Amino acid sequence: GTKIGLPGMDLIVFPEYSTMGIMYDRQEMFDTACAIPGPLTDMFGEACKEAGVWGVFSLTGEQHEEHPKKNPYNTLVLINDKGEIVQKYRKLLPWTPIEGWTPGNLGTLVNEGPKGMKISMIICDDGNYPEIWRDCAMKGAELIIRPQGYMYPAKDQQVQVSKTMAWCNQVYVAVANASGFDGVYTYFGHSAVIGMDGRTLGECGTEDNGIQFAQLSISGIRDARANDQSQNQLFKLTHRGYTGVYANGDGEKGLAECPFDWYKTWVNNPILAQKMAEGVTRKTIGVSCCPVAGIPEPKEEEEEVLCHELEQELNLT
Repeated sequence: GTKIGLPGMDLIVFPEYSTMGIMYDRQEMFDTACAIPGPLTDMFGEACKEAGVWGVFSLTGEQHEEHPKKNPYNTLVLINDKGEIVQKYRKLLPWTPIEGWTPGNLGTLVNEGPKGMKISMIICDDGNYPEIWRDCAMKGAELIIRPQGYMYPAKDQQVQVSKTMAWCNQVYVAVANASGFDGVYTYFGHSAVIGMDGRTLGECGTEDNGIQFAQLSISGIRDARANDQSQNQLFKLTHRGYTGVYANGDGEKGLAECPFDWYKTWVNNPILAQKMAEGVTRKTIGVSCCPVAGIPEPKEEEEEVLCHELEQELNLT
């Protein structure tokens, strides 16, 4: 039906959890998990082929390689207008502590989409981490698709983060968010298409089954990335301070080395990086003041250490 009203539509995107729904029960996750490819992706492929359109579909979840011993993945598929799976992405950063999906193991991906536009996909909470947007963009993504199932009270933050990441990475962004109430959360909608300069090209409200449409320019984004200067974050990051470097007679490329200590640590010593994060946050996945089902509470000795460290901090101030 949508293709009839929008005959020029090349790609349609559905929200996270729009196929199976959100999973609050572990056994339900296993009972409904599917194989990819399989009957569901075959059905979506037939629909894309019949309508002559590409589609992005959420599958929550995809069976783990060791199914049913290990939790499923939260997965997206990009299917072309011939009904073929072009990209399969597994959510790298599940929304802990509530989501129990196995973290994705495929990394970020870039594939040619309709008319040659280069596409990456991320899912919901993935988008709260600037690193994933930059990874997609540096691999060549021109459109980053973000299906999500985001709820209040995070509406303003989630609308803003996708616009900000579009601006910071010179990339188009398509957000498809859930709406309505599922008995636990109220989802705020506001699906949107965002330009590479961070300005909104089209945005839904809070209505159910809302649709927005926008035209994206492949030649426009490629020209901007090739020729923009002061707002070309992708170029400037790896050619740091090239104006001054050139004036100093130290070459024409600027500085290429990463200046950020923590990122160097994360690559070279991930356990140390984890400890650094724990040093400014906490050392346990559970917190005693707000127990979450399926997450262990801190042990007494861990609590004592945390309390001792807190006392030291209070004494210092």
